[in-house]
Amino acid sequence: MPDDSPLIQSLRTAVDAAPADVPLRLHLAELLLNDGRPDAAVTEVAVALQHAPGDAQARELMVRAMGVPQQTAPGAPEPAAESPVEKRKGFDWQAAEDQVGDVVPPRFVETPLAAADGTGTGNGNGNGNGNGTVRLADVGGMQDVKDRLEAAFLAPLRNPELRRLYGKSLRGGLLLYGPPGCGKTFIARAVAGELGASFLSVSVNDVLDMWIGNSERNMHQVFETARRNAPCVIFLDELDALGAKRSRTLHNGMRNTVNQLLTELDGIDAEANEGVFVLAATNVPWDVDIALRRPGRLDRTLLVLPPDAPAREAILRYHLRDRPIENVDLGRLAKATDGLSGADLAHVCEAAAERALLDSARSGTVRMIGMKDLLTVAKDVVPSSEPWFASARNVAMFANEGGMYDDLVAYLKKKRKL
Repeated sequence: MPDDSPLIQSLRTAVDAAPADVPLRLHLAELLLNDGRPDAAVTEVAVALQHAPGDAQARELMVRAMGVPQQTAPGAPEPAAESPVEKRKGFDWQAAEDQVGDVVPPRFVETPLAAADGTGTGNGNGNGNGNGTVRLADVGGMQDVKDRLEAAFLAPLRNPELRRLYGKSLRGGLLLYGPPGCGKTFIARAVAGELGASFLSVSVNDVLDMWIGNSERNMHQVFETARRNAPCVIFLDELDALGAKRSRTLHNGMRNTVNQLLTELDGIDAEANEGVFVLAATNVPWDVDIALRRPGRLDRTLLVLPPDAPAREAILRYHLRDRPIENVDLGRLAKATDGLSGADLAHVCEAAAERALLDSARSGTVRMIGMKDLLTVAKDVVPSSEPWFASARNVAMFANEGGMYDDLVAYLKKKRKL
């Protein structure tokens, strides 16, 4: 193997320092190709294609490095020189991918379940279909949650004649609760997408103010904005902060804020909140003021649990989509990560990438992220939901008045945690 020129040596150093810099790596590959070293160029282009599978320049360089002849029309003279655009015309990319299959390994062992069965690829941390509008189809798995949402909100909206027949109003509220990091916010956005409604996310920082009366005014303004833009979904994040139990609140300002929220949920008259849907989320529903959960307010609850197997596949696929991976068996990985939240799964992918990066830096050779990295990390991750279930177990056992937490009790019994 010929010695590297000073320029190639400098580029190799730069690529080692920034392995994800695709243009820099392709520049190195082109220099190697021009230096009569196609095998070395193929190696560099293969890594670039892992970072950017659709990059036109990388594909063109791979064709040149592999020495694939350009297809021309029968009887046409061979052109003296061809531009990259001319080389790409009519090229059989499938044949080229077959030829370089040993150089560029498959990213996944098989078609992921979540993609194959149409359950979607959303993860609770992204934008689902990529056009900015999230739908329930973008939520992987979690069919029970989808069915409950369909019954609570979506079916009445899609069937106006039945709605009028049964006197069903388009107002209502639903409280999502469960351990942190399991996609409650993402599900709320998906509901807004299904309704074709505006989405107004409200946190404690948007409402609470140090000056007397401003918090109540801010809460009123939120609902007025939603009424003007109906149909609109108001998403109250961290409801335990906005609607904490007044019996435990010493500050008058907080009690007044809860009172204002109750007033807005009821509406000035029967038609005030028509077309305004209120979704709320909390990790600790037992700290929410009981008045907020009375009929006509947030009277329906929905337990959002750690993702099931199809949802875990979708989340893992999402977080591995732009990383250099090879031979990843998503089905096996989903089984190994049972009980992990969406946030935990994101951490698994991040930590596996870190392992591969450190190995590459120490050895001087770039390597892909494989199943060994992912399984090793997953084995060491303690589910972040465990502390939540420890607290929820006590509530399910001793404070389940009126069957409020029957779903939680059923889940704990199923998992033999109760």
